[in-house]
Amino acid sequence: MTQHQPPAEGVSEADRAAIEAQLGRTPRGLRAVAHRCPCGLPDVVETAPRLEDGTPFPTFYYLTCPRAASLIGTLEADGMMKEQTARLAEDAELAAKYRAAHEDYIARRDAVEVLEGFPSAGGMPDRVKCLHVLVGHSLAAGPGVNPLGDEALEALPEWWLKGRCVCAEPQDPVAGSGGEA
Repeated sequence: MTQHQPPAEGVSEADRAAIEAQLGRTPRGLRAVAHRCPCGLPDVVETAPRLEDGTPFPTFYYLTCPRAASLIGTLEADGMMKEQTARLAEDAELAAKYRAAHEDYIARRDAVEVLEGFPSAGGMPDRVKCLHVLVGHSLAAGPGVNPLGDEALEALPEWWLKGRCVCAEPQDPVAGSGGEA
């Protein structure tokens, strides 16, 4: 059964500045903050199912925190995706829970805009292709929705203990320092 979370938060100018600093670029299709790091900054954003030019963008939950992303990259390099994919083939209960996570992901995305025939993300429902997506889904949806995202999240150290990953304030367009592109 799908756990329902409160709606994602809006994106303030401070959030937008932090997300741009985290990504090193202007985010595409940004809709909302889907989860906040314990440090207070956004760490997962919700993106539009289609970009402004109409291109489908199935990564509905996008992990933005560079520290978390780097640590997840280490898990991927250490073989976690391969091990999880192998377990999906052997463990029917895990496979059923992962399929339910896939259906949850699609339902959340389709509640915004249906991408008919488009896959979910991260390899769901049959394999593990991207732990970043699975962790983003776990953080946004809450524990118990995506079992493999939850596993990866539990394997991570507390990345926020060193402080915020970026220091960013919104630019003051009046001061001539830029603003939104």
